[in-house]
This record gives sequence, C-alpha cells and structure tokens, in this order.
Amino acid sequence: MRVARGVARNPLLLRLRTVLVIVVVVAGLTVSLSTRAHAASWWVPPLGSQPWQWELDHQLRLTSATDMGTHDRLPDGAHAPAPVIYDIDGIINPASTVVHLHAMGKHVVCYVEVGAAGNYYSAQSEGIPTTYFAQLRDAGEFGNRVEGYPEYYLNITSKTTVSIVEAMIRQQCSAKGFDAVETDIDTEYADDSGFALTRMDEVRYMTTVATYIHGLGMGWWIKNPDDTGDGFAADMYPLADAVLTEQCNQYDSCGLLRPYFGHKAVFNAEYSLAPSRFCARDDALGINGAQFSVALTGVRRPCR
Repeated sequence: MRVARGVARNPLLLRLRTVLVIVVVVAGLTVSLSTRAHAASWWVPPLGSQPWQWELDHQLRLTSATDMGTHDRLPDGAHAPAPVIYDIDGIINPASTVVHLHAMGKHVVCYVEVGAAGNYYSAQSEGIPTTYFAQLRDAGEFGNRVEGYPEYYLNITSKTTVSIVEAMIRQQCSAKGFDAVETDIDTEYADDSGFALTRMDEVRYMTTVATYIHGLGMGWWIKNPDDTGDGFAADMYPLADAVLTEQCNQYDSCGLLRPYFGHKAVFNAEYSLAPSRFCARDDALGINGAQFSVALTGVRRPCR
C-alpha cells in the first residue's frame, strides 16, 4: 500500500511458546516447517540496534536529510545514528538507488505487496509491457477491495497469482540488487478478502514466496504477523529472517512475536504513540522501534 497499514488493527493476544521447529495443524492438514540446516546465503539483519529507515511515499531522495534519516533525534535529544538499513518501495526506486546505498555501506530492503494489488504504478515505471495490477485483474485473481485503499485482495491459492508475484519479486527486487524483501499483505486469511482462505492457505503461499525469495539470494521480512491474533507469527518463524510490525505497542500485540525475541531482528513502527510511550518497552524486549509518519514520508523518531 502507498501508506502504512495497521490503523484498524485489533488483534487478540494468545499465549505462544518459542519453538524452532513448528508443526501446524489446520482443518485436518499438517505442515512441518523446519529451520534451515545451513547458514543463510543471503543477508540477515543482526540482532541489536542497527538504525533503520522506512520510506515508501516517494522515490528515495539521496540528497534529502529527511529521506536519509541523517538529522533525526533520539528520545533523549541526542543526534540519532544514520540508518544502515533502508526499506524502500521496490518499484518506484531504480537499481541506481540500491547501488548508491550499497556504495555507502547500507543494506536495502525491497517493499512489495504480495496479497493484494493496487493500481499505483505505470507499466513504464515497472519496466514491463503490462502492469502487474492489470495482469492479475485480467486473469481474474481479484477478490474484495481492501478497506480504505484502492487495491484488491489476491487469490493466493492460484498458480497464476504465484507466477505473477514471483515475476514481480524477480524483476523489481532481485534484478535491482536488493538485499531482502518486505512482503506486505501477507496475512490475508485474517481479512475479508472475498476468498475462503485458511491459515494453512496462507502458510503454503508465504512458504512458496519466501522460498522463492531465498532462492534468489535475498532475505525475507515478514510483515505484521501479529495482526492475525493467532499463532501465524510462530508458524512462519523458521523461514522469516526478520519481522516488521506496525503499532504492536498501541494494539498490545507485541507478545505474539515472542518466538523471535533474542533470535531474529524485530522492527516496529508506531504512528500515534510518542517515543516516550513505547521506546523503553521496545528496548527491553529487544525490538528496534521508531515512530514514523503514517504516510511513511521519511519523517522518523527512532528509539535507538
């Protein structure tokens, strides 16, 4: 989406236990997701306080202090360290931006939607004859409109959807040299999508997408797995290389990410809460939190 999700979240907290190998049973079906048996051949963000920037509103302006996050302040008023991770829109940002950030020693994350499609981009900006939106629409893969946004949920059980989404990831993320992919709308089964989707359908789809991303040599950042109010975050723990969640303090859903604490990087974006109201808690849990503008224009107030 062009602006951040999360304004209508109201997840139900459930008790979780930390696991490294998770077996999910849904509707009589069993899927086993085991941890990788070898070291990842892609970049995985380390635990700790690596400064990060999340800007989706426009093409990242490399000369803008706001976009680059170089003039920000910490909660105590001190100058914040410059970001070393940039999460940016994979379609509107060219390969040259990724190359420039790499030359600065930064890591770059590719934001794309995988569970919905919006008519935000032209074929020219995507560099293809027909937009991904048009391809998915013409193939009949649209469900309900996403509430509050000009986009439509996708039929994630369709091989056509998988094929088009994988092509988008290959062309917009891998070919441009991104280090990782942030997949938005990856908890569609918990929404009014227009499809009779189950948690197992989501596990299968995101396992396919994540495995494809890894096969291209990029890491996978799962988005808002605590939105569902169940154990989906734990389901996907073996494959996810990091988590990006929104407003887990405001909606009291941070606990659903407990399997990741101390094991994998967790990034949290708050919009309505001031840093003084959540940074101490995020720091105590090992969450890398920051306050952003809800439109993700580059304005941020990091905790670390």
